[in-house]
Amino acid sequence: MSTFYVSDLDGTLLRSNERTSEYTNNVINSLTEKGMIFSYATARSLITAKKVTSGINAKIPLIVYNGAFVMDNRTGEILIANYFDNNVELVLDDLFANNVYPIVYAYIDGKETFSFVPELCSSGMNAFLGSRKGDIRTNAVRATNDLKAGNVFYITCIDEPKKLKPLYEKYKNTYHCVYQTDIYTNEQWLEIMPLNASKAKAIKQLQTLLKCDKLVVFGDGKNDIDMFELAEERYAVQNAHDDLKRIATRIIPSNDEDGVAKWLNENFKL
Repeated sequence: MSTFYVSDLDGTLLRSNERTSEYTNNVINSLTEKGMIFSYATARSLITAKKVTSGINAKIPLIVYNGAFVMDNRTGEILIANYFDNNVELVLDDLFANNVYPIVYAYIDGKETFSFVPELCSSGMNAFLGSRKGDIRTNAVRATNDLKAGNVFYITCIDEPKKLKPLYEKYKNTYHCVYQTDIYTNEQWLEIMPLNASKAKAIKQLQTLLKCDKLVVFGDGKNDIDMFELAEERYAVQNAHDDLKRIATRIIPSNDEDGVAKWLNENFKL
């Protein structure tokens, strides 16, 4: 029986300094070399995920943008992709009508971009964009209509809860929506993705592709519940949300104690 191991990234595999430790890097590189089938799942893009896991050089598939894409860790090749259909323009128009002006991720002429209108950014968006200075995907545009360009796959709204919560309630059954407070900045986020884009669905697709019989997952947040519900074994780090701990197989040491890597090192067997 082959086992597929999947970890959440922020708050789980990453320490609080937003980096994987040298210990975690060494364990994952070593065990995958020995045959462990491993992936991590994150809301981050491939570019930002690889920055914070730079010591992990294993040839593994990565679930990024909350499952919108599965990409190869070494080559960046897209293995699985989920895009919006043309109805995304109606969603964007609705956001604009409610004075919400998002960051829109898309492939435009074959190039990955994130687009925004600088004059319409909220303070939370400006802080986020400030942390992405120099990113080759940056695409500042002049008008909201320009946010509809290309093949859109991800929409990020960072604004006041009173503006975002009604939109979450409106779209949560039509699209895959994540409404949560950012663990680093305490800003309110609403992320909208195609319905087929989720960590859980990407994991199922990968599990089939990799022909793995068993699934073992690790997480810390409420947004990890759907992937926990898929797995035969589910481990919550000590710093996890109580709702996740309630459905966990067991609680393991925290992210700052390298809980995932320690568990893998002690329990992985071919």
